[in-house]
Amino acid sequence: MIGNVIAATTYTAPPPISVQYVVIAGGGAGGARVGGGGGAGGYLTNTVVLSLNTNYSLKVGAGGAAVSSSSGGSAGNVGATSIFASVTATGGGGGGAYTGKNPTTGGSGGGGQGYNAQAGAAGTSGQGNTGGNGAASGGSGGGGGSSAVGANAVLESGGAGGAGTTNPITSTTLAGGGGGAANAAGTAGAGTNGGGAGAKGTNTPATSGTANTGGGGGGVRDEADTGGFMSGAGGSGFVILKYPDTRTATFSGGVTQTTASAGGYKTSQITAAGVSDTVSFA
Repeated sequence: MIGNVIAATTYTAPPPISVQYVVIAGGGAGGARVGGGGGAGGYLTNTVVLSLNTNYSLKVGAGGAAVSSSSGGSAGNVGATSIFASVTATGGGGGGAYTGKNPTTGGSGGGGQGYNAQAGAAGTSGQGNTGGNGAASGGSGGGGGSSAVGANAVLESGGAGGAGTTNPITSTTLAGGGGGAANAAGTAGAGTNGGGAGAKGTNTPATSGTANTGGGGGGVRDEADTGGFMSGAGGSGFVILKYPDTRTATFSGGVTQTTASAGGYKTSQITAAGVSDTVSFA
């Protein structure tokens, strides 16, 4: 008798998926009391090949918290990292402040200090640019942006934040630096591409970076050292994913995201800062 023959089966793994991404970290806060502008969040973009039905880490970094002008001022806080799969963008550096309060390092340099021409902190390689220098007579430097260094201060005026980068998925320009503070006789530094403007004089609060841009916060000036004025906080970061519209992205539920289809692709924009999540594709 001839027994039954069972045909061998071969398992075929599902094909991988190509995902284009833009990952921007949280921007740094501006410095307080003759404060430099905060640096933009680190900016990374590329395409990665991923496996289907696999969970990948996802997180949008928060911007650095604002700081007070009391007790001689303070360097700004660094922004938090943003993550997608193995990609990590570093948070923007905080702006420097009055003498002895150096800019803090991050994805992009913070602004320079006032009065002593302190150079801005260098940015992490490939993710941002250096902040501008302070001036010897009261202006502070702008924060570094993702595509340009922050401007140096000139006399009483603050330097503008460095320019951001136009991302290839949504064609919006993000991750600009915050502006440096100025005295009453000068001009405050402008923020760019999501970065907040610096403050002018001693009675004006600085502007925070715009949410979901990775923009740096503006620096604040308060010669009276009263603590009544805050620097601009850094803007939160952003993660954008683009993938074929034949695929579906599933998020584990923690983040805020919107997904739209156009031209044969889906684009998911993730905006909830500070929430750890995962995403998988099927």
